[in-house]
Amino acid sequence: MLRSTSPHGITPSRTYKPAFSLSARTSSSSVTSNPKKSLFQELQTQLSFRIDEASKVLKNTPQMLLDAVVDSTFKFSDQTLHPSESNFAPVDEIGGPIEILQIEGEIPEDFPEGVYIRNGSNPLFGALHSTTSVFGESSEIWVEGEGMLHALFFTKSRSDSWSVSYANRYVQSETLKIEQARQKPCFLPAIEGDSPAIIVAYILNYLRFGKVNKNISNTNVFEHAGRVYAVAESHQPQEICIRNLETGNTWDIGGKWDRPFTAHPKVAPGSGELVIFGSDAKRPFLVVGVVSDDGTKLKHKVDVKLDRSTLCHDIGVTLKYNIILDLPLTIDIDRLTKGGQLIEFEKGSYSRIGVMPRYGDAESVMWFDLEPLCMFHLINCFEEGDEVVVQGFRSADSIIPGPRLNKHDMVPETSELKTRKHEINEKLFSRLYEWRLNLETKTVSGEYLTGTKWSLEFPMIHNNYTGVRHNYAYAQIVDSLTRSGANSEKVLPKYGSLAKLCLEERENVTETSAKDPVKMEIHRLGEDRFCSGASFVPRVGGTHEDDGWIISFVHDEKTNTSQVLIIDTQRFEGAPVAKITLPQRVPYGFHGTFIHNNTNGRVNTKPAKNWTA
Repeated sequence: MLRSTSPHGITPSRTYKPAFSLSARTSSSSVTSNPKKSLFQELQTQLSFRIDEASKVLKNTPQMLLDAVVDSTFKFSDQTLHPSESNFAPVDEIGGPIEILQIEGEIPEDFPEGVYIRNGSNPLFGALHSTTSVFGESSEIWVEGEGMLHALFFTKSRSDSWSVSYANRYVQSETLKIEQARQKPCFLPAIEGDSPAIIVAYILNYLRFGKVNKNISNTNVFEHAGRVYAVAESHQPQEICIRNLETGNTWDIGGKWDRPFTAHPKVAPGSGELVIFGSDAKRPFLVVGVVSDDGTKLKHKVDVKLDRSTLCHDIGVTLKYNIILDLPLTIDIDRLTKGGQLIEFEKGSYSRIGVMPRYGDAESVMWFDLEPLCMFHLINCFEEGDEVVVQGFRSADSIIPGPRLNKHDMVPETSELKTRKHEINEKLFSRLYEWRLNLETKTVSGEYLTGTKWSLEFPMIHNNYTGVRHNYAYAQIVDSLTRSGANSEKVLPKYGSLAKLCLEERENVTETSAKDPVKMEIHRLGEDRFCSGASFVPRVGGTHEDDGWIISFVHDEKTNTSQVLIIDTQRFEGAPVAKITLPQRVPYGFHGTFIHNNTNGRVNTKPAKNWTA
């Protein structure tokens, strides 16, 4: 047997046979009958192998060169967390469901079977990352990080006893798989930092991976037509098997939706259609869509023809209309190329709300101008006579990407705020506001419905009341943390209490409160305990709008333990009816929801076509 040594002294790993040797797969009779054919076939095989190997090397050469450029030019570093931010740190997957045995109190008999599931940031490799290079610095912002689902499964036995188990799992996005395969961070941060560094990050990410940013799928979980999806508004949703949290296909609505997808789609009242939109940094900046109630067809798709890219996080629906937000938190590539930031809250720019017929076009939108404001979440929208009522949490500035604030911007702690140990930033203080948009007179009026005692975010309502008049809403109460900088403070939010808003009842007016604020009930979680992903769960057979529970993940920073609390919304200020202690820490996250079992007593797990997980 012969071995070949190259002129450079490198011995190939492959062992070669003489062309005239007999292959174990070739009979002697065939060789004897046509030795030239056998020789040709063997040479062809060897040549084909070498061509394939050379093709692979040539194909990978640009990628290898780009990787070498990144590795030699950019230095990745972990963003450090202060001790008070310890529960923002990521956790590992546990590898499978774990039965919960430690439950204080009782899960109500008429609590529904199903899955409480919450999404949130869980950065790979232990932390969010920053890079430094000759181009400057760039950093991932606090809402980035790969999506991880945390789920609590509620199942009843035939004897009506409850079985509860917990599981977690990463959303298996394409970009997560890339970095897991390479076992290191690869995508350069491309949101916040020095503009040259962000521009170069955009270019190199696109050349290396065909994407300028990671698909993080970390913001929300929603259900439509019996299917469950994880989503962040920078990408399309990914289907999730709710039984085992496996990730399925990207949902592009039969190939008809080719752009980002809102983290807050809304089910239209009456029709059951799903109203969606997608914002983008390039034209068309905002496109609205309507998906059929069975999730199989994109029935309507229209460019709203905005003049700017607005980082829009939510959309509203009423019986007849889609409610569009055009607010001055913008994404501007031109601004970036001139040395500014990619994402910026333009305090001097305009704000407006658009009322669009369900199947309308850009010309059919009736716009109502507002003073500049920031608003991430709507509570609800509904029609009342000639008016469309829009309710949402408004603030004077944006917490995304994260403003740096001087100490004079902070509201000092008062005796009323003893439960909130950390100062609340005045610019970021979020209050419930109600606009009334008159479609006949084309005028707008409005008022604050909450005062200055509590800063509110992450609203919830009974989902059956989406798009119609309602009496109750719920929210997480902000307990803002500050992180010291050289001359400024940077804010990272935590939520130390929960609120029930009784929208048809008014509080007594005091000198320190806003005019006629609505009645609020407060559920205090206790010192150094904070919640995330709270969701309203209606009672089985309930007859009133507030007949149900708030369910939420809660972390105790003193004991470093995490629980899920179930709180009776009709006894909101009382103790939770159940405290379920989890087998490991659950980091603070974003939105949660409760997925009900179907009529057969099983969680909806029907896979999409071409399920690949």
